[in-house]
Amino acid sequence: MSPNLTALRGSVAIAGVGTFGCGKTPGFSDMELLAGAAKQAVAEAGLTMQDIDGICTASVSAPMWPMPVIEHLGIRPTFIDGTMLGGSSFIAHLMPAMLALQSGQCNAVLVCYGSAQRSSTMNRREISKTRRMLDPQPYEHPYEPMLPPSAYALSASRHMHEFGTTREQLAEVAVAARQWAQLNPTAYDRAPMTIDDVLNARMISDPLTVRDCCLVTDGGGAYVLVRADRAKDMPQKPVYVLGNGTACWNRQISSMHDVTTTATVDSGRAAFAMAGMTPGDIQVAQLYDAFTINTILFLEDLGFCKKGEGGAFVANGAIAPGGRLPVNTNGGGLSWGHPGMYGIFALIEAVRQLRGECGDRQVAGVQTALAHGNGGTLSSQSTAILGTADTL
Repeated sequence: MSPNLTALRGSVAIAGVGTFGCGKTPGFSDMELLAGAAKQAVAEAGLTMQDIDGICTASVSAPMWPMPVIEHLGIRPTFIDGTMLGGSSFIAHLMPAMLALQSGQCNAVLVCYGSAQRSSTMNRREISKTRRMLDPQPYEHPYEPMLPPSAYALSASRHMHEFGTTREQLAEVAVAARQWAQLNPTAYDRAPMTIDDVLNARMISDPLTVRDCCLVTDGGGAYVLVRADRAKDMPQKPVYVLGNGTACWNRQISSMHDVTTTATVDSGRAAFAMAGMTPGDIQVAQLYDAFTINTILFLEDLGFCKKGEGGAFVANGAIAPGGRLPVNTNGGGLSWGHPGMYGIFALIEAVRQLRGECGDRQVAGVQTALAHGNGGTLSSQSTAILGTADTL
């Protein structure tokens, strides 16, 4: 770990967060959902949009997305980052934003996202065809797999074969997420669900049923970053960025050397090193759970348990309310919602837990939290470790 990166620990704080239109919100565009969340985050930080002089944003469908966002919000930033790494983007944006703030290039960075994925009138089949041209995957597309589910099903099948992970253990992940969602009035799906409900649901890509797969929802999310010294005088309890790491080893899952080990190994190691912490120091974990296998893989690759032991780690309600490690306390992508790319919402939930704002789902005494984003098909990975003032 570079001494310069270690020196960034706690130098920047999240001063405001916002979500808008999450769930099913017909009549709103991606931009309108983004703008709604951005306005909330900026206002919560006690700022106006004219105070924002840095922006990070990304979109699946628009390669030059930062430009219309800047235009729509009416800002003139001196720092702009439009790096697109899939669902991990909005956690990966932390590091360049921190560097820009610490260099004095800007004073307040807005990270924002919006997706009308569920309610959009655009034909999703046509969108899929377009993406195949713009983002070709030569070792996979010729065989016409059902992507992304079939990629994650491949990883799940291999994990089951190699380590003895069971379908019931995968189902534990979905049930735990649902139990957290039942404590969250903003979650999209709060209906009771059992292990058998997951196992007996409609098959999507063997061994994954529809309940092993994330929801398809609308929503916007945003957060505001400022230097730590400034955050102390702002309206909200500051949440400090203690560590951040991003890694990418592949685009296609067929190019992974081992489909049960992800680049999270590197992103997590970097984040923990920067924070000067270990998995044992983390009190809540928000992990990108596009599929049930994700949670198991990331718990292993982040070091919460050894490789191959993720299934046993989540068994018997261990990551559910009252378990040994609270995971995805908002309900996650499996039950809270999944507006195309989920990473920003994992980070927002970590912030709200650290600020003690989560009502019935609040974990008592939280001072440290981890948020992890995943992009593509187990492709890009980004890990953030956040803390309260007591952790500095």
